[in-house]
Amino acid sequence: MKILGISLGTKNGNNDTMCRVALEQAKEMGCDIEFIHLFDWNIKPCTGCVACSRALVMGKGMFCSQKDDFTALYEKMTESDGILVVDPIFESGGTGMFHNLMDRMGPGHDTGLMLGCQAKMLEQGKELLPMKYFKQRAISFLGIGGSDWAVRTETDHAMLAMSPGWKVVDNDYFSWSKDVLMQDDKVARVKEIGKNLVEAAKDIAERNLMIMDPENDKLDYFKGHKGACPHCHGNNFYIHPDTNEAECELCGLKGELVMVDGALRLKFDPTTLHQAHDILSGKALHGQDIFENEGRLMNLFKDETFKARKAYYTAVCEPTPSPSK
Repeated sequence: MKILGISLGTKNGNNDTMCRVALEQAKEMGCDIEFIHLFDWNIKPCTGCVACSRALVMGKGMFCSQKDDFTALYEKMTESDGILVVDPIFESGGTGMFHNLMDRMGPGHDTGLMLGCQAKMLEQGKELLPMKYFKQRAISFLGIGGSDWAVRTETDHAMLAMSPGWKVVDNDYFSWSKDVLMQDDKVARVKEIGKNLVEAAKDIAERNLMIMDPENDKLDYFKGHKGACPHCHGNNFYIHPDTNEAECELCGLKGELVMVDGALRLKFDPTTLHQAHDILSGKALHGQDIFENEGRLMNLFKDETFKARKAYYTAVCEPTPSPSK
C-alpha cells in the first residue's frame, strides 16, 4: 500500500506538519509513504483552452497545453492507493493553489469523459488509456485555518475528488489552529484521518475496485460527520431565487431542505440519484453534454457569422500589457 500526502502550506508549517502526522500513522500501519510540499512543484493555473476535453472528445487521449509538473503529480496520485491533501484556509475555503490543482484535474481527468475517449480510441484502433487511471482510490482532505471563517472549505476540497470520481474518506477542517501541533485532540484526529485513509485504501485494493464497476457507486467510505446532503455529505447549497429548491453545490442533486430529527437534510427524488455528479451515471450524462457542446463549438469556428462577430469584438480594444514583462 502507498499513501501520498500533499501539503499546500508554508514550508514546514502547520499543514506540512499535520500531513506528516497522518503519514506517520500510515507508515506505522505498514504503508509506504510519500510527501509532497506542493509549492516546490510548478503547477500553473488552467487557462481554459479546452484542449484537454477536446482531445478526449476526439479520441486523441489525454492532453494539456500547460507544460509544468501537473502531469507528474497526477501520475503520483494514480500510482498511490490513498491520498491526503492538507490545505490552509485563507478566504473561507480552498487556497488559490488548491483551486489551480482542482481546475487542472478538471475535464481532462474526468473519468466519465475518459471512458468516452476509450470508446472512441477503440473504434479508431488506437492504444487505450492505462487502466490505472480508472482504478478507484481513497482520498481525504484537511483544512487548517487561523480563524473561524471556513464554511466553504469542505465543498471546495471535495471538488478535487469529483472529476476522477475517487472516494472521499474524511473531509475535515480545523478553525483557530495556529497552534494545532499543541492541540492534542486535533493531533489525535489527524492520526485518525490517516488510519481511516489506510483502511479504506486497503479495502478498495482488496476489491480491486474500478470506477466502472457496478458496485462502485454503492460503496460509501466516508468517515466524517454526515452532511446535510445524504448522498455526498455536502453542507453547502444554492437556493434558487424565488423558490424552495435547494441544489447541493457538490454533487448537484436538487430538492428541498427539510427538518429531520432536528437537523436540516436535503430531501430529493430518489429517481434523480443517477444524475449526481460524483457517480458514473451522472458523469456519463455530464460527459454527453460536454461531447455535444465541444462538437458544437468546433463547428462554430467554421461558421462565417461567428468568425465575423469574433473579429469585430476582438478589434474593440487591445489588452493592457503586463508591466513586469
